[in-house]
Order: sequence, then structure tokens, then C-alpha cells
Amino acid sequence: MFRKRPSVIMQLLLGYGVLLATSCLALSTIFYMGTIGVLNRSTDGKIASISSRLAEHFQLHGSASLAGLIEHELGDGADSDSEIFLAVAGSGAIIAGNLAALPDTASALGELTTSDIVRDGSAHRARLLKTRLADGGVLMVGRDLGEQEAIATLVWQALAAGGGLAILLGIAGALLFQNQLTRRIADIRLTAKAIEAGDLSRRIPVFGDDEFGLLNRDINRMLDRIEQLMNGVRHVSNAIAHDLRTPLGRVRSKLDDALRSDATLDSLAESAQGAIVEIDELTRLFDKLLTIAEAESGMRDQQFNPVDLSQIALDMVELYDATAEACQTSLHKEPGAAVLAHGERNLLASAVASLIDNALKYAGPGASIAVRAFIDNDAATIEVRDNGPGIPAGELGRVTERFYRLDRSRSLPGNGLGLSIVSAIATYHGGTLTLASQGGLIARLALPHARAKAGTQLARAAHQ
Repeated sequence: MFRKRPSVIMQLLLGYGVLLATSCLALSTIFYMGTIGVLNRSTDGKIASISSRLAEHFQLHGSASLAGLIEHELGDGADSDSEIFLAVAGSGAIIAGNLAALPDTASALGELTTSDIVRDGSAHRARLLKTRLADGGVLMVGRDLGEQEAIATLVWQALAAGGGLAILLGIAGALLFQNQLTRRIADIRLTAKAIEAGDLSRRIPVFGDDEFGLLNRDINRMLDRIEQLMNGVRHVSNAIAHDLRTPLGRVRSKLDDALRSDATLDSLAESAQGAIVEIDELTRLFDKLLTIAEAESGMRDQQFNPVDLSQIALDMVELYDATAEACQTSLHKEPGAAVLAHGERNLLASAVASLIDNALKYAGPGASIAVRAFIDNDAATIEVRDNGPGIPAGELGRVTERFYRLDRSRSLPGNGLGLSIVSAIATYHGGTLTLASQGGLIARLALPHARAKAGTQLARAAHQ
């Protein structure tokens, strides 16, 4: 069965429309009731005041004087067309007024009421107040509501017109909002469809710095990272296929040798030992890949503590001293004070070892390698510098890619993961790895300084 897709935009617009209509109705009602209420209270006040004055005048001066006063009120030109008077004596005779008889109304004496009257031969709506005179007669004072009702109608029409205009403008604004929102969402959906179809380079257009602009920038950065990872996966897949072919081929060759009919016990042991060596090398390769993956994903359990980079540098120099001597390379640590970084010692030692191993491998015989630890712009930094051939400028940005090797012939040992591991460890620690080719290769691993890190944590705790 076909099911219509719910639209969040239409739900928002419907809610906005209901809220706008309700608000207009409520405001119009409040304004109308307030305006007409003021007019009604003013009219009632005038009627009560005039009625009290006329009743008091009758009690003091009699019916003849009251008749003259009523005639004066009707003839003074002030509200004469809306004023209503009728004074009836206790005997039933009409003293004065502009009504032929008392209207048929059930209102009690002293109570204001709205009633239909006949004046000048036509029906009118009027506000009336009956008062008992001293001789037992009745005094009726009132006001024709025709003008007041006309004002009320005019106010209501104005409010209705204004409310209708507000609703029309609201609808126009809602449609404009819908169009803009739909267009911005369409950009995201089109980009998602293009990426789904395989175009990983597609990005969402960014217009301005509003919420959608910020969201689109965040999504684009995420897509950049995804594209980078996907390209890395492609490169890694190709590199693994290439790098595994050789050791697996050697393992197969040794196993073939072991299966020869004329194989001796010694040759079998030699073939098995050779296969074990190759498998161990493959195990180390996958261990390195696992280390990179854990560091880049942040899945590794963080066990960060203050670590002395100067001591790590000294330990690694001593570890590689014999290797450097065999390579006819000078390796030394420059003197310096303790440099505390915030990190995991084993990983940082592995990173420094990879930098020294890389320098020994590519600097060449007779080269000099210096290792030092220092503070640079509040960053705990360890530097490995050599005076070898360095790295061509066009290759500096690629040597941290997995399996990327300057030695295309693969004549040197290694698998192109050394600098990749260092870069991943730096990222894992919130640091950076920078490479520069200046009379040799300068590799700098910059990490958060332990004291600066502790100061930041204390500041956050105090702020909370």
C-alpha cells in the first residue's frame, strides 16, 4: 500500500500556521474586548451620573424644573441625537422626554440593561437605566447604541483585515522558508546520492555562516576524512598485496624445498626455520598495521602519564648504538634537561625508535644522526636530524602514507610503515609530526607538554 512520506517541513509550517492564527485571534479578541469595554464602561458611567443628577434635581425642585432640565439636555447639541430621557410622574403622566412610553423591559430599578426601543418612529438598540423618583414615578435615562455599535463593527473589521493580512504574510513567509529549507536540504541529499554512486570528491555547497553553513562545513570535513581513509584503504590494499607476495612466495619456496623427495633432516629444519622467519616478519607487519589502526581510531585504551622525552631519546640512542656502528653512522643524543610530555611511554619510545631506524636506513654510511628533546612553543618536542640526502620536496607529504617507500626497488629492508606509525602515534597523543629536508632530514615529533596539559585540566576544573 502506498504510504505518503511524512514531511518535517510541512509539520513545522502547519504548527507555525496554527500558532500564528491562534496568536492573531487571541490578540484581536483582547484588543476588541478592551476597546469596546472602555466604550461600554464610559457609556454606563455617563448614564448613571446623569440619572443620579436628574433624580436629585427632581427631589429638590419638582417636576416642572425637571422637565425644563431634560428639555435643556436634549436641546444643548451635546450627544442630543443619542441621548434618551423619559420622566413619568407617580400618576402615570409623562413629565418630559423623547420617548412615547416606557419600553417593555424586565430590568429592575437601578440596573443598567440593553433593550430595543422605538424613537422617532424607528427601532434602536439602547442602554437604559430606570430610577425611582421621590413621588413614586420613574425616570429613565439612556443612550442610543447605534454609533457605539458602528464603532465596534469598524474595529472588528479592521482587526479582521489586519489579522487576515498577517496570516497572508505568514503564509508567504512560510512558503519562502519552505523553499529555502527544501533547497538547502536538497543540496545535502544530492551530494549524498553522488557519493553513494561513487563520487567521493563531491561536496555540499556552503553559503554563508548560518546553521546550515556550519553543518555543511562539518559534513564536508567528515567527507574529506572519509575520502582520505578510503584512498588510504585502496593504497593499503594494493601495497599489502604487493608486499605480501614476496614473503609468501619465499615461504612457499621453502615449503616446496621441504617436500622434495631427497630432502634431508637438516634441509627440512632449514626450510622450516626460513618459513618461521618469513611468518614472523608478516606477523610484525600486521602488528604495525594494528598499532596504526588503533592509534588513528582512538580505540586504544589511553594510559597517559608524564613521560621524559629526554630519557626516551637517550634509551633509544643506546639501543641503536650497535646498529649505527654497524652501518658506519654516527648516532648521538644532544645534552638537555628533562622534557615532560603527556603520553604513553611505550608508544612514544616506538615512535622515536622508528625515526632513528628510518634515519639509519636512508642517511647512508658516514652520516651523522643527532637526537634531542626540547620545549618549543609549549610543546614537548623530540627531534631526529641527519645529514643524509633527505627527502625530495615532492615526496615529503606522502612518506607518512602506509606502505609508501622512497626506495621503489625495495632493495632496502622495511615495509613503508615506519613514518606512518610515528604519524599515527602523534595524532593519538594530540601532537604532530613534521618533516623538513634541510641538509638532510629533520623529523620533529611535537606533543602536549605535561605541565601545560595539567594546567589546562586545572583551569577547566576551576571553571566548572
